[in-house]
Amino acid sequence: MVDGSPAPERDEPEDGVVRAMTLVLRLERDAPARTAVLESAADAALALCLDERAGPDGPWFDAVAAWADAGRIRKLARRARTSHWRAVQEIDGVTLGAEGAEVRALVPGPVDEVPHEVRRLQIGGTELPLDEPDPPPAGAPVIWLNPGVEQTLGKAAAQVGHASMILGTVLAAAGDDPSGALHAAVRTASRDDWARWAGSLDADTSGRAAWEEHGIAPVRDAGFTEVAPGTVTCLGARASSAP
Repeated sequence: MVDGSPAPERDEPEDGVVRAMTLVLRLERDAPARTAVLESAADAALALCLDERAGPDGPWFDAVAAWADAGRIRKLARRARTSHWRAVQEIDGVTLGAEGAEVRALVPGPVDEVPHEVRRLQIGGTELPLDEPDPPPAGAPVIWLNPGVEQTLGKAAAQVGHASMILGTVLAAAGDDPSGALHAAVRTASRDDWARWAGSLDADTSGRAAWEEHGIAPVRDAGFTEVAPGTVTCLGARASSAP
């Protein structure tokens, strides 16, 4: 379900049904590193879209297509541990990530029809302290977080999930393999780099110049939670070196 098609411009679904992909973050009492969870969220969101079950002949196709074509692509992050985490493994979706920092992306659906096992999971209050990861691996895609925007863990997880999907879509549109956006590192950009990239985005709001010059694709938030509409929360980059 990641192809070269442009994102829809509608703000709301035509049928009035609000749909979302739920990202379930595994947060046991022995909490994982924040960055590891965000990297798992980015991977799981894109992996579900690339899964053969989300393809035209797959059982998830209609659900994923209805969500992706609904206007704003929404994601909701919830947290789980122990038996609650095990329970959501029985719900259609994809789990990825290092042991203890896994994220399960669930097949999207109407927000008022989530299974009981998901509905009981907490949304708010999901937080982990900032960590200081090593520089991203050479040659890996990177999702750069905006250094000037504070985001809760749940909000950031949704945003990096958007970023991996957008990066996969842009790669596909360029004739490349969208799976090249998998296994992205997540890092906070330096203020100098961010200012330079923001300049390219301001000069050409279509994002074409930023992609051609720097290999970056922006995530512009709809403004439903935490940040103002149009805020660029993060950037998906096709290479690990700062453009």
